[in-house]
Amino acid sequence: MDVIAQVRELGKAIQKDERFVRYAKARLANDSDADLQSAIGEFNITRMELDRLLNEDEKDQSKVDELNKKLRDVYGKIMASPAMVEYNTAKAELDQLVNEINTVISKCL
Repeated sequence: MDVIAQVRELGKAIQKDERFVRYAKARLANDSDADLQSAIGEFNITRMELDRLLNEDEKDQSKVDELNKKLRDVYGKIMASPAMVEYNTAKAELDQLVNEINTVISKCL
């Protein structure tokens, strides 16, 4: 079996690992959460509006402050969402697995 075929087998094994399965479910739950997606959309629009305002020659500081507060509030709402908390936890566990795999591969080389 060549190296690429073995890597594909490793990929299949990773996809069966409970950490990957948990991550995939959490990602799907996030994508399906209408309130969360709405908050993410609001965050992105607010961020773009703030970026546009910051690039103007004459900035309206009160508007900048208002948008910064709104951005922080929406971000807090997003990060406090149970679906996002689960996603971040699952992603951290999957990232740790990937880092461990990379370490093993690196040490073998």
